Amino acid sequence: MHVKSNIGIVNALIRITVGLTVLAWSTSKLVKRPWRDSYLVMAMLGGMKVAEGIVRFCPLTALFERGQDMVQEKRVNHNNNNDDEAVEEILPYNPS
Repeated sequence: MHVKSNIGIVNALIRITVGLTVLAWSTSKLVKRPWRDSYLVMAMLGGMKVAEGIVRFCPLTALFERGQDMVQEKRVNHNNNNDDEAVEEILPYNPS
């Protein structure tokens, strides 16, 4: 798998800042109540955001871009196969 940066520098700085804030908050709460697993999960999520900002790669953004490319490729292939017939529009899934 070829990993290239897919977020901008400002987005990366925001992710680092928010990630460090969440990490600091969750670890301070974890010191007070070590039996709570939710603080541990929040610390992991904060650390993940910091790592995404440092390497400037977001797996969810890459997954979304890949899905959009697949929809576009399917649309092009569908249009090429059915030039004479009425072409039905392929729309991406929108849950809202």
